[in-house]
Amino acid sequence: MSDPDQKDLYAVLGARPSDSLQQLRLRYQQLVLKYHPDRLGGGSSSESGVKKFLEVDAAWKILSDQTSRRHYDMKRREQELKQDWTVDSTVYLQDMTWDSDECEYTYCCRCGGRFSVSKEEVEQQHAESILGDDEVHKATESGVLVCCDTCSLTIFVTLNENIQMSK
Repeated sequence: MSDPDQKDLYAVLGARPSDSLQQLRLRYQQLVLKYHPDRLGGGSSSESGVKKFLEVDAAWKILSDQTSRRHYDMKRREQELKQDWTVDSTVYLQDMTWDSDECEYTYCCRCGGRFSVSKEEVEQQHAESILGDDEVHKATESGVLVCCDTCSLTIFVTLNENIQMSK
């Protein structure tokens, strides 16, 4: 989702992000039956059908794997957060709770919901801040925007250079 022209993979399958793997599989199977090149006749409509089939297959390959789906969902969330939303609070990563079962840092929201950021997301942002050439960029952007899973509040999780990340 980092490319603005990239299609929403859930929309390609006619699904929603909240759909289970079984629901996604059902949508994928329905679309494969409809657009598979063996089921299409020759002609210009088959070319668009093959293109649609390849698009559906590519979406399924990403969304069917738990790790790649989670990464894709994080990219989608990052794109949504790049909108001009206000940041309600700034939280230091070391003030968040490490959840070893989910491999993510969590923080309670005032609404009762929670903010969560994965270890991979933190490590990626940390690596980007170290590799960045612009010192001002490093100082101001060394963090991650995170939305509450229940309400519309957003926090900025700052990354401290000296932090020891949980394993």
